[in-house]
Amino acid sequence: MKKLIVLVVVVAAAASAGYVYYARPWQEPPAAETGIVLQGNIDIREADLAFNVGGRVESVEVEEGAAVRKGQLLATLDAATYMAEVDVAEAQVAAQKAVLDRLLAGSRSQEIQKARADVAAIQADLEDALSTLKRTQKLAREDFASQQKLDSDRARVDGAKARLKAADQALALAIQGPRNEDIVEARARLEAQKATLTLALQLLDYTRLYAPAGGIVKTRIVEPGAVVLAQTPVYVLALTDPVWARTYVAGPDLGRVYPGLKAQVFTDSAPDRPYAGWVGHISPVAEFTPKTVETREIRSSLVYRVRIYVVNPDNGLRQGMPVTIRLLPEAGPGTPEIPKGTS
Repeated sequence: MKKLIVLVVVVAAAASAGYVYYARPWQEPPAAETGIVLQGNIDIREADLAFNVGGRVESVEVEEGAAVRKGQLLATLDAATYMAEVDVAEAQVAAQKAVLDRLLAGSRSQEIQKARADVAAIQADLEDALSTLKRTQKLAREDFASQQKLDSDRARVDGAKARLKAADQALALAIQGPRNEDIVEARARLEAQKATLTLALQLLDYTRLYAPAGGIVKTRIVEPGAVVLAQTPVYVLALTDPVWARTYVAGPDLGRVYPGLKAQVFTDSAPDRPYAGWVGHISPVAEFTPKTVETREIRSSLVYRVRIYVVNPDNGLRQGMPVTIRLLPEAGPGTPEIPKGTS
């Protein structure tokens, strides 16, 4: 009977130990073997995607839950109005360029020849008017011409002189060509028209919405045919590249943590399959421990936020997922290459 009782006690103790071992959600590795062990979460990184201009939604290319790559077309707006603005701007640029080219080319040879012919014609008319005036003056002295005739011939001479002076100036301007100020003004107007065209092309490009980074479409907010304003969200995109975990290091352990320190990231769903990572960023400012962080120190102690970059080949890390981070003390200093687009 005593042997039976002892056997029952041993079995019960073994069962209790097994339950305690397997029932606990996470088995933290011994600090002596693993260095610093921290608790954290995979950062939730989302982006609200919107058009920079307003208009009617023409197409929505992807559904919720779809994986998208950087630069992939996600949605388009009706671009007819913006294309018309581009056409107008292009026509204005062409017209102003023609004006500038005309000024730079100067006067044509035919224009100069015409101006010289005008001067010659007026000169001949002036000489005829002078001859007529002389005859009229001689006749007037002998009372064979009236005073009215004399005044009329004098007015004709004065008019011819004035026309000749204007024609000489026109010929000089034709030979000299346009003023530098006119050329400068025309060139400035052309640059302004080019800037207007650039803006019109940019607005046209804004009618197409592209993925700013790789990720998963979390929410599709609008449908084709909807009229949206500028900056109205169209999609909510969960960013998946790069992946990093947010954790906190207590002040006493801060001297043992540095950028480039290797790390292992464990999840509750796969505690035996760690993800490789490294320390990418350490906050220079201390803060009070968040309530979600569990450390050996009291809650009021100051900690430093740390970002752990994680390699996620199987996409097993989800945003907001709680993780356990083990910093490897044997890793030497040095910063591994951080994926493009990280900060």
